[in-house]
Amino acid sequence: MLLLIVNIGMLLLFHWDIKKMTNQLEEIIENFGTNELVRTNTHSKSLIRFATKINQLIQLFKEDQQYTQRREKELKQEITNISHDLRTPLTSIKGFSELLTDRSLSETEKEEFLAIIQKKIDNLTMMVDLFYELSQIDSADKQLIMEQQFLDQLVVEAMLMFYDDFEKSQLRIHVDEVVLPPIIADKKATNRIVTNIIQNALRYAKSYLTITLIEDEKYVWLRAINDVTEFNRTEINRIFDRTFRLDNSRTAGHLGLGLHIVRQLINKQGGKVVADVHKNEFRIDVAFKKWN
Repeated sequence: MLLLIVNIGMLLLFHWDIKKMTNQLEEIIENFGTNELVRTNTHSKSLIRFATKINQLIQLFKEDQQYTQRREKELKQEITNISHDLRTPLTSIKGFSELLTDRSLSETEKEEFLAIIQKKIDNLTMMVDLFYELSQIDSADKQLIMEQQFLDQLVVEAMLMFYDDFEKSQLRIHVDEVVLPPIIADKKATNRIVTNIIQNALRYAKSYLTITLIEDEKYVWLRAINDVTEFNRTEINRIFDRTFRLDNSRTAGHLGLGLHIVRQLINKQGGKVVADVHKNEFRIDVAFKKWN
């Protein structure tokens, strides 16, 4: 008889605790923005484990919700950036195209306007290519071909490609000439990494760019250093974000995707990238795995 009373009492406590947990769940559902979790006072191991699993599910759902909200915010910012980046050259193209209809223009003026239009078209083409490349980075169909590459040769080839740009910007260029072991990398992806780093320097360097190649036990490092007019050091951790850009990049019509693509591509190749700024000198280090 005593055992029956004890069992009935335990069942009543179990039922009461289940009802209490249900009420807590209803309150959490109605006010999901709170940090409340399901609590239980029972000593039942199975019920404690059940409450723990419910709380884990709530926590995972909240994390997923926060991630979704963050991505929606980033997407809105990206759409705003893209709209501005496309509108600026398109407005220029429209304006100069309308000017070309003026019959009083001289041939020299027409040639100047056409050159500006061509430059804006090239800028638009570059933007579209970057957007396409960004969409392909995480694509399952886009497989990297990891082969033996010589980073020093790739750097020299890329620097020669930008020779005219360096002349126009009047940057002092220095590239260390060293003999290094090969790396294992995808040639196209590595070319894009080097190109983006050079383009970043062309946009923001004040007077010089130095590229150094350094070898350690596991990696060959590409180190690029250039001076900058100004840089808020608190933003250094965001420099590889897809939505991050310096304000003056907007006025120049440049996208803020270059270093984001660098990080994505080097991570896919098993390397790493870090950046720092000290006394108006910006430095980026990219590590490529050595060929074994």
